[in-house]
Amino acid sequence: MREPAQGRQARIVGIVEARGLAKITDLADELGVSVVTVRRDVEELARRGEVRRGHGVARSLRPSPEPGGGTGDAVGMVVPERNTYLTEAVQGAREAAEQAGLRLALHIAADEPGAGRRAVRQALDAGVRGLLLAPRWRTAAEAASDHAWLSALDVPVVLVERRPERGSAIYGLDSVRADHAYGVHLALDHLLSLGHRRIVLAARDDSPTARVIRAEFAAQTAAREIAEGCRTILSSRTAGPDPSVADARAADLAHALRETGATAALIHSDMDALVLLQRLQEAGIEVPRDCAVVAYNDVVADMGHIALTAVAPPKAEIGRAALDVLRRQFDAAREGRRPGATRHLELLPALVVRESSAPAVARSF
Repeated sequence: MREPAQGRQARIVGIVEARGLAKITDLADELGVSVVTVRRDVEELARRGEVRRGHGVARSLRPSPEPGGGTGDAVGMVVPERNTYLTEAVQGAREAAEQAGLRLALHIAADEPGAGRRAVRQALDAGVRGLLLAPRWRTAAEAASDHAWLSALDVPVVLVERRPERGSAIYGLDSVRADHAYGVHLALDHLLSLGHRRIVLAARDDSPTARVIRAEFAAQTAAREIAEGCRTILSSRTAGPDPSVADARAADLAHALRETGATAALIHSDMDALVLLQRLQEAGIEVPRDCAVVAYNDVVADMGHIALTAVAPPKAEIGRAALDVLRRQFDAAREGRRPGATRHLELLPALVVRESSAPAVARSF
């Protein structure tokens, strides 16, 4: 005899509460009914507030009975491939998760259209309780195209190193990031204190962080009334939004220094800075004698033949703080209350002074 819907739904709630989450396909097998029937039951239970419906899964509204012991205690973190900047943030989030009895499940989004959405879907299908997201967003338009589906996710979400635009569909999401405006301020303050007034910014333009650095450099040099002697170029041939083609803005740094009479350079990222340091040397421009250099980021800045002064965002702390903000949402759900006001946290970078910055002198190159 076919089991009544009320009894079947009660069994679904019992299974989901016991496990923390259950896949729709597994429930169908165990109950001996179709996937369509279970999906309809789960939708009804979610409507009544007895379970939470996800992508192919049903989640319990209660905490897992065995902290750290199953997929119900997994947190998904989605980051772009080949992004060294976020490595320390991932490690910080992992450490914070382990201390909280959670498991961090890392998903890498390939550098191709739609990869971020696929990575999120895979994380949700695996049953993560929440997400830490760092979308690549090579352009502002690419970011805007993601806003609708990100805002519709039905699990707790924290953006990592991404700054939601005011008024956008994702402005209500929690976020944790470095204050890159302050990072640019630190670099400029340091160079100005050494007497540099003509500065070249060689920066990437393929991420939200890069766009903030470029915009802040323009705004802050204008506010300090030195913009006329400053110039912005790409830090590499493939640092623009489309890495498959050479960008016309990718001027040679040595040429830019000679053309503008600049005595200093701020270079984003530190990996690009090491490459450009070698090219300056090949062009007969000595660092720091002829050109002071400050790198933006401090992953490999001290590993070149000259240790680079660098702006150091607190990447590990960003990862830990993001996990803590996500746990705040978990706690609110467990206690049946709203998580409170959305949090947009900004952590201040530091400046690490090394060999590559020195006082400005008259240049002869």
